[in-house]
Amino acid sequence: MTFGGSATAVIPPGAPLVSDPIDLSVKPLSSVAVSFYLPKKTGVTSVHWDGAQTTYISATGDKTKDADFKPDSTDKSRLFLSRILTTAKPDSSAIVFFGDSITDGACSTVDKNNRWPDHIAERLQAEGHPDVAVVNEAYSGDRVLTNGMGTNALSRFDMSVLSHPRVSTVVMMMGINDIGWPGKDSQTPSDPEPTAEDVIAGYKQIIQRAHDHGLRFVGVTLTPFVDTFKGLPTYGYYTPEKEQIREAVNDWIRANKTADGLIDFDKLLEDPANPKHINPAYDCGDHLHPNDKGYEVMGKAVDLNVLVPNE
Repeated sequence: MTFGGSATAVIPPGAPLVSDPIDLSVKPLSSVAVSFYLPKKTGVTSVHWDGAQTTYISATGDKTKDADFKPDSTDKSRLFLSRILTTAKPDSSAIVFFGDSITDGACSTVDKNNRWPDHIAERLQAEGHPDVAVVNEAYSGDRVLTNGMGTNALSRFDMSVLSHPRVSTVVMMMGINDIGWPGKDSQTPSDPEPTAEDVIAGYKQIIQRAHDHGLRFVGVTLTPFVDTFKGLPTYGYYTPEKEQIREAVNDWIRANKTADGLIDFDKLLEDPANPKHINPAYDCGDHLHPNDKGYEVMGKAVDLNVLVPNE
């Protein structure tokens, strides 16, 4: 791999670095491993911390030309590398899934690609849409309005959505951390709790920005979170008052006419015997995040016509 013909490169602060093209044939849904070497001690200033994918870290020395190596350690984060671009047909398009931990696949089995957008990608290939790509731009802990465990959605929309080529649709599922984290997360202990109107205003801004760039916007309801983190120091993530905010945001997501589509995961994951709670069959144990079965149910329940209409 080279950068402007050179085998080495220095990344300027805050800038992306794109490599020269590589002649490498890849099949849909296949995995690509990328190795890189840092010759000096380097701070990890770009990281996707909840990658749900194993990163293999070697001992000292350049192992990039080795077909295999014994890792010195492993991690479940994605370090430095943010995306892989491929040559695609002229009429191909991409759907960006813009969200937080539930779209990021928190609690899913590592290395199994069991996030709900992964199941969407499989279905697109199998159900007549082989030239529609899935781009997962979710970040665990992310919020619409405020920084914390990542940059807020309003700030990162250009980088995470608009910077991708051939985007046709953005699917957004975010807001539960805006409601749950204030006053409880050690990173944001003094953040004021937003109103439903505050979160909705953020959504309206993102819908407008998507439409300004010719993108379709699909809203996704916030899933049940009663008793989230029960027994842990962050148990106050859920309160009855915060539940009222979630319900008001969901009512708006369902009723608003500015979005181009709706996915109602709230009703899909709700416990029929105990409304407002996540169904125990889909609960990974923290009463917020789905388990593998839950993510699979989510991916299979989505009407693909909402994502790729008139195709």
